[in-house]
Amino acid sequence: MRFKLALTEVDPTIRPYFEERWAELADSKSMSITPALTMLEGIHQRWTVLLRSFNEQDIQRTFYHPQAGIRYRLDENIALYAWHSNHHLAHITKLKERKGW
Repeated sequence: MRFKLALTEVDPTIRPYFEERWAELADSKSMSITPALTMLEGIHQRWTVLLRSFNEQDIQRTFYHPQAGIRYRLDENIALYAWHSNHHLAHITKLKERKGW
């Protein structure tokens, strides 16, 4: 969503959210992880198509993160998301191992 905002608006300010609060909601606490993994796979498939479509101008576009006080260029944010995605994958993998899923 942040990338699409940056591609369709001029230097948009994105909206931060509180992941730890989301984790306390009923769907996060009571459901199987399978639907979330399915959603994540779909998002990554769509994101791959979007990222591969970028040209040099697209990759230089920016968005502002008010909570961090940082203006991110999309090329910088791709690197951050690559790390972040691997970080989340490690959490999911460990949880699956712990739970025997």
